[in-house]
Amino acid sequence: MATLSEIAQQYGPMPLDEADWLSEVVADWQIIADLSFADLVLWRKVDEGFVAIGHCRPSTGPTVHQEEVVGVRAAAGRIGHLETAFTERHVVVSREPRWDETYAVREEALPVVMRGRVIAVLTREASMAALRSSSRLEINYKGAADDLLSMITRGEFPVRTSVTGPRRGAPRVGDGVMRLDAQGIVTYASPNALSCFHRLGVTGSLLHRALPRVVTAMVSDRGQVDETLAMVTAGRAAWRTDVEANGAALSLRAIPVTDNGNRVGAVLLCRDVSDLRRRERELITKDATIREIHHRVKNNLQTVAALLRLQSRRVEAPEAREALSEAMRRVATIAMVHETLSGTLDEQVHFDDLVARAARMAADVASPGVQVKIVREGDFGMIPAQYASSLALILTELVTNAVEHGFEGREHGSITIFAERDGPELHARITDDGKGIAADPTGLGSQIVRTLVTNELHGQIEWHSVPGGSRVDLTVTVDGD
Repeated sequence: MATLSEIAQQYGPMPLDEADWLSEVVADWQIIADLSFADLVLWRKVDEGFVAIGHCRPSTGPTVHQEEVVGVRAAAGRIGHLETAFTERHVVVSREPRWDETYAVREEALPVVMRGRVIAVLTREASMAALRSSSRLEINYKGAADDLLSMITRGEFPVRTSVTGPRRGAPRVGDGVMRLDAQGIVTYASPNALSCFHRLGVTGSLLHRALPRVVTAMVSDRGQVDETLAMVTAGRAAWRTDVEANGAALSLRAIPVTDNGNRVGAVLLCRDVSDLRRRERELITKDATIREIHHRVKNNLQTVAALLRLQSRRVEAPEAREALSEAMRRVATIAMVHETLSGTLDEQVHFDDLVARAARMAADVASPGVQVKIVREGDFGMIPAQYASSLALILTELVTNAVEHGFEGREHGSITIFAERDGPELHARITDDGKGIAADPTGLGSQIVRTLVTNELHGQIEWHSVPGGSRVDLTVTVDGD
């Protein structure tokens, strides 16, 4: 999906600072649309008139435009007041409603100002089909929208310190709206906002009360208070914060209202996020539990490996000792995967780091007397945990086979591990400069590799003898879904 800057550039070059400013406007204009019960359309001036480069529909009322507006050029009858707003830098209200199909539309055109110059025009378009009674909620919502739109015409909105990025629990207009004066006194609180603060433990009406004092009294005796809380509840800063008391949690966001740089009030959005925060704490607890499980599995596997090592020292038969050593190496490889998982919250393994450690361990254990150089090319990327153990075992077995059979009787050798991702498929190639191997090896390690590749990773593997060594081609599926 194209960004607003990319859409605007389709109609001619636009300075980067203007494109950034308009992007910030549309990043936060859903609030204004919802408070206005109206559509917002952003227009860029072009040689032929004006073209729409942005559109926002309200979630609190019916939309005016059922079809896509972006890319549509303004009709000849609308260019006049758009031009007036752009050139004369003041709000233009249409004297007569505009008729779209079967309903009338009330329209206002406002200049979008940045550092004293007009860079675009914003229209607020409301359908007159759904007549609303002038309720107290509607009057205050539209009053708050007028305050923010007036800031746009003075170049004071968006507030540069405002947090507009995605965040879980971010409040919206429908969740609860409050209007504050310059001292943080509540001049209006929507019914949903009152419900939010009542769940927090606030009793009685909030009207004409200092919100910072009300909230601080609720949380001051419950441990450390977030230093941003007073600034947000007073409407002094365009920040976002959470407040918790009596088992409830609210997410608060303040938008200061300024007039030529002087703060005259604020719009405060609030949302009850008690259930959301409870679920987040449960997830954190579960994540910690999973990490602890991985840690304990790793410890248990390391204990098993240590027991196998002790047992191998007491066995005199070379074949039995070698079998125990191989079992110990395989257990240690799986333990390494769980060690990696215990250090992250994600059920994903950064496999490039893991394969470097596992390959080095396999080469050292397989033939301590041979100096093996391991070269890695390409990237394995992130591998889901359910595939990591199998893939690590496969690679260590292949490295071990290359060292044991390809470098037998030599003092040094080289192994290259290449990896390439193609969506859910992983293509790996392991080459060595040894004496080569059979095209269809039948040892236990090869049997383990075939079983894991076929049954666990739904892939295929091929061994090849090539000039100057051998090569193994591996293709497996490591889709996390």
